[in-house]
Amino acid sequence: ARGLVTDPQLLLMDEPFGALDEITRNRLDAALLALWHRQRLTCLFVTHSIYEAVYLSTRVVVMAARPGRVVEEVAIDEPFPRGAAFRVSTEFSRHAKHLQDSLLRASADDPESALA
Repeated sequence: ARGLVTDPQLLLMDEPFGALDEITRNRLDAALLALWHRQRLTCLFVTHSIYEAVYLSTRVVVMAARPGRVVEEVAIDEPFPRGAAFRVSTEFSRHAKHLQDSLLRASADDPESALA
């Protein structure tokens, strides 16, 4: 909430919902989308959740470690508003699988990932 006081054009969020249970996380995801739609903010949202990335994003930048690098940029070109039905749709599953496959390919290219 403090980040919104100055009416920013860019909102940086680094795993803000990471420690929450799934139901609360889903509710806050929906609230964030409503805020984004209302205020037309640009959000840079960092998450380890593939499902959260698909639900919230218009574009996902997949990154790999050691060294940190961009592996792929994926457009999530599904219409807004996105409700609960989107989370169980064929389109949602297709995007989630694409991101998972991208992450698996990136980790296969990282010899240290087997140690993590």
